[in-house]
Amino acid sequence: MRHSHPQIGLALRIVAAFWVLFLAYALWTTGDDNRASPEITTQRVFVTTLLNPKALIVALVLLPQTGLVATIPWITGFSLLVVVAGSFWIGAGAMLIRLSRGAHMSNLPRRIAAVCLAVFSFGIAGSALATML
Repeated sequence: MRHSHPQIGLALRIVAAFWVLFLAYALWTTGDDNRASPEITTQRVFVTTLLNPKALIVALVLLPQTGLVATIPWITGFSLLVVVAGSFWIGAGAMLIRLSRGAHMSNLPRRIAAVCLAVFSFGIAGSALATML
């Protein structure tokens, strides 16, 4: 799709960049009003999963646009990276939560995650703009 309709891929990357930036803003401002967090239900998890742009970003930005057989090594490598990165983020998040409890910095883990999302958003937007030039 990227080669036959480059405008669609570009538009989707820009939309994904804005969405991730919005998620960063929402994460940054979550908890500022000290209200109780909403209950996490199966329906909320399902809707959040549907609205998550990661699959689209991976398919359009990270994986090469080739045939299935040529893409299998890339998917395998990406799967390994997901496990390593996911383990790192789980460990880092657990450590930040433990550190923030004692120092009255309950917003610190969310703020750090929001900054990471914003940086990722700018990276997506930058790669989209680079393809335009």
